[in-house]
Amino acid sequence: MARPRNRDYVELRRELIDAAGRLLAAEGPLALSTRCIAQQAGVSTSAVYNLFGDKAGLVREMFLAGFERLAEAFAAVPRTGDPVADLLALGHAYRASALANPHLYELMFGRPVPEFQPDAETGALIQPSFDALVAAVVRCVEKGAFAPAEPYDLAVRLNGLAHGLCSLELRGALGDVNEARRHWDGAFDTMVRGMARG
Repeated sequence: MARPRNRDYVELRRELIDAAGRLLAAEGPLALSTRCIAQQAGVSTSAVYNLFGDKAGLVREMFLAGFERLAEAFAAVPRTGDPVADLLALGHAYRASALANPHLYELMFGRPVPEFQPDAETGALIQPSFDALVAAVVRCVEKGAFAPAEPYDLAVRLNGLAHGLCSLELRGALGDVNEARRHWDGAFDTMVRGMARG
């Protein structure tokens, strides 16, 4: 559907997505009614329908918004002459994005709305965030910081580590923020050293 491209649309889209995300995280998928979401955001139900079409459209936009925010976090990471430091900075950006958007994180990587399955088009839209990780690993391999290996495979493993740590932290299983950071740094230091040895 055609969408107006102005600040009001962007702000309203974000408000509705965040309101829906908070409802989903707090009360589960049955809470995702247009009425409840509109009440949370202080708008009419027609605003929800106009922007998203229906509940399925809203859930898809929530999913995409989570990855848009992750992509923004990745894009803010500067590229330096140290590929390993840059890779670790992407990891910290991943963690920061998850902590800033916990209400979207489970939808991005889990199935809290069982009927939602990303289609091929949706998958293509989120692919660049993983491609950024693969590209960072490629640099590490090409610069000799990592032993020769398939970058895609290494990226999958790093992504799994980051996802596991974030999932635990969001559930309060890693202690306070400083303790979680200690576990994060220790886990990635161990993995990076292992990749350097091959």
